[in-house]
Amino acid sequence: MSVSAESYGSDPSGLISGFSFADDGVGRAVDSEQAAACLRAIDDGEKPAAFGWFHFNAANAGTARWMEEHFELSEEYFGALSESGPSTRIEYASETLVAVLNDVIYDFPFSESSQVATVWISIDPKTLVTARNLPSRSIDRLRTAVKSGETFSSPLSLFIHLLHDQGDVLLGIVRKTVKKVDSIEDRLLAGRLDTKRASLGVLRRDLVRLQRLLAPEPAALFRLLNRPPQWVAEEDASQLRQSAEEFSLILRDMTTLQERIKLLQEEIAASINERTGRTLFVLTAVTVLALPINVIAGLFGMNVGGVPFGQDPEGFWIVVAIVATFSLFAAWLVFRERDE
Repeated sequence: MSVSAESYGSDPSGLISGFSFADDGVGRAVDSEQAAACLRAIDDGEKPAAFGWFHFNAANAGTARWMEEHFELSEEYFGALSESGPSTRIEYASETLVAVLNDVIYDFPFSESSQVATVWISIDPKTLVTARNLPSRSIDRLRTAVKSGETFSSPLSLFIHLLHDQGDVLLGIVRKTVKKVDSIEDRLLAGRLDTKRASLGVLRRDLVRLQRLLAPEPAALFRLLNRPPQWVAEEDASQLRQSAEEFSLILRDMTTLQERIKLLQEEIAASINERTGRTLFVLTAVTVLALPINVIAGLFGMNVGGVPFGQDPEGFWIVVAIVATFSLFAAWLVFRERDE
C-alpha cells in the first residue's frame, strides 16, 4: 500500500517486466536483479541467454538511472525520453534502432481514444528496451504473447510483433467505428435518426488525432528499409515492409471513414435544415392565412361610427365571404411559392 504513484506498476528500478530468451526463442520472466545478470550473460556470450526484452515505466524516477548503469543506449534515445509531445519516428543511431511510437491507452473505450500512450524503443542485436508513460494496448498484447510461450528469434522479431499488435489495435478501432457509423447511416436512411452531429464530430476528431499521430510511422519504416542496418535479417526486413504496408492500408481506411463521417454530418445538417424549413413554412402559412381575418376583425372591431354592414342582417355572412376569399387567395400564394 506504500507504493508511490511514480513507481506504480514497476519495481524501484522502473522495470515493469523483463524476459530472457534462450536459443529456443521462449521468454522467461526476470526481475531487475536477474535482468542485470542476464545482460552480463548476453554481453559475455554465455548460454542460455541469447537476447532480452526489458520494459520500463518512463514515469519512474529511477528508470533513466538504471538504464544508464546497465545499458549502452544511444544519446538519441535518452533525448527522445525527455521530449514533450513526442512525434512518431523510427531512426538508426549509434548502431541501434531508436523508435518512438504512439498507441491507444490500454483499457480505454474508443470514446477516450484521443488519449494516447507513447512508447520509446531501443533495438540492437541483443536487447529490446521499451519504456512507456501510460499503459499501452500493443505492449500488453506483446507481453501476453511472450508469457503464453510464443517463440521469437531476435529483438527485432519482438518489435515486428509489436507493430502487428499496434496495427491490430487500430484495425479494431476502425471496425468498431465502422459499425457505429453503419448504424447511424441505417437510422438516417430509415428516417429515425436520433444521433446528434456532435457525437459524429467526436468520432471524427478522435480519428483525425490518431491519424495525425500515427501517419509518420509507415513513412519512417519505408525510409529505414531503404538502408537497413547490417544486422537486420532479410526475413525481418520483409516483415517490417509488410507491417508498413498494412499500417498504410489501415490509415487509408481511417481517411475513408473520416470522409464517410463528414458526409453523414452534412446529410444530418441538410435533414435538420429541411425539417426547420418545413416548420417555418407551417408557421408562415398559419400567419398568412390568419392575416385577412385579423385585419378585418381589427377594422370592424373599432368603436367608431360608419362601420359597414352594422345594420345589415346579412352583414356577418358578407364579412365571412370576404375573409374566406382573401384567405383562399393568401393560401394560393403561399402554396404556389412552396411549389416553386
